[in-house]
Amino acid sequence: MTDLADRLLGAVLGIRRVVRRRARAGVPGPPLPGAQVELLRVVADHPGIGVAGAARELHLANNSVSTLVNQLVDAGLLRREADPADRRAARLGVTAAAAERMAAWRRARTGLVADALAALSEEDIAAIEQALPSLEKLVGVLKEQP
Repeated sequence: MTDLADRLLGAVLGIRRVVRRRARAGVPGPPLPGAQVELLRVVADHPGIGVAGAARELHLANNSVSTLVNQLVDAGLLRREADPADRRAARLGVTAAAAERMAAWRRARTGLVADALAALSEEDIAAIEQALPSLEKLVGVLKEQP
């Protein structure tokens, strides 16, 4: 199992690294650190999430997420609003600029991977399609682990 885990991680990280580097050219603005991108994704997927909830999703400390929130608010990519139920708590949302940037990033990434998939054989594409449900289950198992 260890060899399989190592090969899987190598493949996934390799894909991610290459796509991230090549997709940057198609996205406006300066590149964002990975932690900021991850936080933007969490907030986009869970509009109104609080800092503590985002920290749980990202498996980070609350103060680390607070720092990221401040950076993204200053950059105009995240908005922080008071929670009507608890004025001390903040609810987070992505700005229009962040939504546009994320859409450009998604288009660039998807285009790169789609072009690469088109260069593979039908058998390789079918094998990747067959592996996706199991990979998605693996993500779920990893998220549930402490």
